[in-house]
Amino acid sequence: MDKEGESNSRWRLAGRRALVTGGSAGIGLAVARELLSLGANVALVARRQQVLEWKVSELAGAFPDQEVYGLAMDLSYLEELGRIPAWLCTFWNGLDILVNNVGTNVRKTALNYQAGEFQALMDTNLGTCFELSRLCHGLLRVGDDPSVVNVSSVAGLTHLRTGAPYAMSKAGMNQLTRNLACEWAQDGIRVNAVAPWYTDTPLAEGVLGDAEYLDEVLARTPMKRIADAGEVAAAVAFLAMPAASYITGQTLAVDGGFSVFGF
Repeated sequence: MDKEGESNSRWRLAGRRALVTGGSAGIGLAVARELLSLGANVALVARRQQVLEWKVSELAGAFPDQEVYGLAMDLSYLEELGRIPAWLCTFWNGLDILVNNVGTNVRKTALNYQAGEFQALMDTNLGTCFELSRLCHGLLRVGDDPSVVNVSSVAGLTHLRTGAPYAMSKAGMNQLTRNLACEWAQDGIRVNAVAPWYTDTPLAEGVLGDAEYLDEVLARTPMKRIADAGEVAAAVAFLAMPAASYITGQTLAVDGGFSVFGF
């Protein structure tokens, strides 16, 4: 390969094998498209089987030269996560990119949560990230420049009106990113996170449909708009690229300036 080709390959993901959780909608689906557009093969895990099958078929049609797989399961059942590495091993012998994207939320003030709601949020948002990362460690260790990218939130960096449990789970994800980056550097595995602000996804539709609330969001965002899911996906893809080979343990805010906007 000549120098120009070698340089270009640093900004591609040709032949890489990527697992994306929550991959049938929103940021997860945008990440799958972005990775495929850069040459990766993608395996998606999501809860809704019919929607997942439709999206896998759609992506396979758009990227006929690459592999696209789908597994329908509810990731909040942590005891079931062991099925995922076993499933991956039916078609791959390693994993290069793990994107921990699955997440959910119940927006309430702290005094109004029920114990079951708190635990469900922590299991889905943080427990899945922790357990699946550990379960995939062996496959990542034999991967090509392996990388984990966790989809966190600016709610893990500062107070938002998203509810304390969601914010706690995302703050925990940011700390997990730092810990695993240090522990797994010896295995050649990089671990980073992206922290989006409001993004045009089904998860945000309810609150952003309130015109008054949307105006408040835009007033606190220097770029005066919400993100497109593809903009978050681009940051995820960058952190997984060879070009980001000396970046690990970082949480990159993809927030239009929100987290640095003081008075």
